[in-house]
Parts: sequence; C-alpha cells; structure tokens
Amino acid sequence: MSALSAALIISCVEVSESEWQMGPFVKYGGNPIITPQGESWEAKDVFNPAAWSDGDTIYMLYRAEDSTGIGIWNGTSRIGLATSSDGYYFERLPEPVFEPVEEWELPGGAEDPRIVKLYDTFYLTYTAYDGETARQALASSKDLLNWERHGLIFPELGWTKAGAIVPKQINGRYWMYFGDTNIWVAWSEDLVNWTPVEEPVMMPREGMFDSRLVEPGPTPLITEYGILMLYNSADDDLVYRTGQALFDIDDPTRLLKRSDHFFIEPDLEIEIDGQIPNVVFIEGLAQLNGKWFLYYGMGDSGIGVAVYDPEVLAD
Repeated sequence: MSALSAALIISCVEVSESEWQMGPFVKYGGNPIITPQGESWEAKDVFNPAAWSDGDTIYMLYRAEDSTGIGIWNGTSRIGLATSSDGYYFERLPEPVFEPVEEWELPGGAEDPRIVKLYDTFYLTYTAYDGETARQALASSKDLLNWERHGLIFPELGWTKAGAIVPKQINGRYWMYFGDTNIWVAWSEDLVNWTPVEEPVMMPREGMFDSRLVEPGPTPLITEYGILMLYNSADDDLVYRTGQALFDIDDPTRLLKRSDHFFIEPDLEIEIDGQIPNVVFIEGLAQLNGKWFLYYGMGDSGIGVAVYDPEVLAD
C-alpha cells in the first residue's frame, strides 16, 4: 500500500468518528470548473472525471468528446489530463493522454475513467464503447502519461461498466466493484486478470432515490468502519443522485450499511438541461490541504466539484 493510501485511511478515520458516511459535500459556487474548449478532441463535451492526489497536486483524468462519433450524441470519447494545486483551477494538457485505438474502443471511444494507485502503478478502468456494446477495459501506467493496455476485463460478460478498484489487498486478493444496473464485485490476484462473483452485492431499491439503477463512483476508501463506496444512482424518472454504501473490510461482498438519503442531486442549469438531462455523476475523489474534493459530470456537459471540509464541520 502506498503512503498516500495510508494517508487516506487515517484521514477517513479522523473525520468519521461519529458517522460512517462522508460529508457533507458542498457544491463549489464557481461550477463548472472545466468546460469544452477548442475545435477538436474536447470541443463538444467534458465530463465524468477520475482524480488522484500526491498531497501537493490533484491529477484529473477526464472524459472529453468531439463531434466525429455516431448516434444521437455524435461524439468519440478520449481521456485528457489536467492538474491543480488548489482543487478548483486546473491546467489541461493540450492533447489527450489516452485515445481509442482498438476495434472494441471505436467509434464510441474510451469513456468514464476511474483511477487507483497501488504500489508504484496506476490502474485505469474505463468503458470501451464500440458503438454497440459498452465493456470494461483496463490499462496501467507509471506516470499517467504512457499507458499499457490490458484489454477487456470481462470479455465473456458483454455489457459491463464502472469498475472501481479497492485500494488495498484483502485476504490475498484485490477487489473491484462494477456494474451500471446492479453492482457486482470481482477479485484478482494480480490486478490484471479478474474473476466476477455471480451474485450482485447491491441492487436498486423500490421507491427510493436509487430505484432504477446503481453504479460505483470513485475509488472506494478504507475507513475504520469498512469499505466506503460513494455511488451513483437513478430513480424511475432517470434523475441521477448520489449515495453512500459500506462493505465489510473482511468480506467485500457483504453490504453492511447504505444511505437512506442522497447527498448530491442535479439543481444547476447545466445539470438539469445538459447533454443528458438531470445528471450528476461522481467518479473522482481526492484530498488536498485537508479538504476532500469530489469531482463529477454535470449533465454529461461539464465538470463540477463538491467539497467536504472537515475543519468547517468541526467549527
């Protein structure tokens, strides 16, 4: 486990002494913090970012669309890299760091990145979309710039999305939550080859904010209470909101607790009337200067941030 992973564990314990959930998260008044730009790979929409921090800088991997794809949204997705020293203002690299090149990635592209660092290696899970089927794929890197593809994670399963890897080895195995209807779990001994567990570990709840679908959010955190997963969901009207779930640290397939209320919902114009209406979609969580920055897609059109400041809560 890296030094940063250890820091995340300690910080979560400190801010969660009386409540297993994390927060409150407050939307930044300057949202969106990243919007489309230029005339090429990120000209149409930017959204659904992953994030990682080394303690001094936040590194964001974000999904960007151009206008050369297929279907009603007409965009091919690539992944860009941006950095920030304050969590709010980001400087973007001029070119994408991950482009679709395989037949199972085109023409839809590489979508919805999630990132975890274990030891000295970053592991990127992303959705490879060939225009008909969305499937989870995996790549790794030492520097977030140069990537080695490891192919489709579950080629036998067909449609699969949203792989969030737990940042700690448990009982000799690594664990990943995935799925965009129910949530399933898979395990690996080498972080490359994954075996899914047949039964889902979390499902939608009738009459609740997550009645239609549930989907993992950012990289889960290890707290004194267990494995904390912030997740995405939608209700029967396809309004996306976010919840929190807690899994057993000794048995990642065992759901212990689940929030009864959402903690972020679409209420800004871009979130309500964006490319996809009524969407807030979390994928990136990073700590900087004592604050937790939760990055999310705003209506599949821009990128926003919600902030949890434990010092404000203590005051």
